[in-house]
Amino acid sequence: MSNQLTRRDFAIRSAGFGLAGSNLAWGLASAATLAEAEQPSRSETSPAVADPYSLDPYSLVDPELLPVLKQFPAYDLTAEMVGKFRQMPGTPPLPAPAPQPVERHIPGPPGAPEVRLWIVDPAPLEKGKPLLLHMHGGGFMMTDPNLMPRLQEIATDCHCVVVSVDYRLAPETRYPGSLEDNYAALKWVHAHAAELGIDRSRIAVGGESAGAGHAASLAIHALDRNKRDRSEPDRKKEEVPICFQLLIYPALDDRTGSSHPAPPAIGHFLWTASANRLAWSSLLGVPAGSSKVPVAAVPARVASVAGLPPAWIGVGAIDLFVEEDMEYARRLVHAGVATELLVMRGAFHGFDLLVPDAEASKQFSASWKSALRKAFGAGKAA
Repeated sequence: MSNQLTRRDFAIRSAGFGLAGSNLAWGLASAATLAEAEQPSRSETSPAVADPYSLDPYSLVDPELLPVLKQFPAYDLTAEMVGKFRQMPGTPPLPAPAPQPVERHIPGPPGAPEVRLWIVDPAPLEKGKPLLLHMHGGGFMMTDPNLMPRLQEIATDCHCVVVSVDYRLAPETRYPGSLEDNYAALKWVHAHAAELGIDRSRIAVGGESAGAGHAASLAIHALDRNKRDRSEPDRKKEEVPICFQLLIYPALDDRTGSSHPAPPAIGHFLWTASANRLAWSSLLGVPAGSSKVPVAAVPARVASVAGLPPAWIGVGAIDLFVEEDMEYARRLVHAGVATELLVMRGAFHGFDLLVPDAEASKQFSASWKSALRKAFGAGKAA
């Protein structure tokens, strides 16, 4: 219960910041301007012929999640709020005997700074372990305040090495900077498999929210690079296979909440259409949902998903991302990619973090952990 309160209080405090400016917030404000530029006049939800939920958006929420949700203040994410959020300290790691995070710096992409990694190894003396290359959430612009305990939990419960990438954040770094950081990390863990004590054939990628979107983009990019290497005989082989994608309520489509208005029943809580426009515009450097968006930057826009690794996708039924996540799962299935999709009734974005002791949260967490363990087991050498 104390962990639940810590997470909720952290979110409430971050949401309650005023609009005091700073140089960082001023820089982020340009992204907010981009988010609204060149967009047609619209409401946060699509025009509805009949909206059965117009009277009470809470009516669809899982009753066990409702009391905590109602304590969470309604707010619109702003550039200034992002700047304040970044200044807040994160939750410290769980004490031993939980495996402790180790900071490591590796070479970044050509011409870019080093990339910081956080490595959590539950069994340093074991060899041939699986590895999850993790990308944190935070709307492309922030870090996850509960990152360290989350990494420790994954490493312990799934008995895998977890390497989390501290990729460069938007809007200071636009696409493809964060993707290049993540790909540099993928190449590094593959090249240093012996040092890490891992089986390079069992490297998965995953994350939550924006981090899951980054993971999906990384899987697409790695597949494209592998195809390119195979097609060029004189090119140095740099293939870095990925065995699995763990996509926890992933942000996959910049058009959600802009050129694709949200249906009336979804996206009311914690992550809204306006927040999504700000986040994607910050990452892309052009207005979310516009014709200026580079196709390769957005998983939902890529022409083909054939050949991608197996995937687990989970999302709440009233999460802003539910439609794009279901559509991405449909495309993967249609392309012959082994895919599991879980849609949780009455669940909003980040519900499992806000109310971790709820039955829905426990079911959700058990599902993705089981899927990850199964993926690692399927790839294990006999």
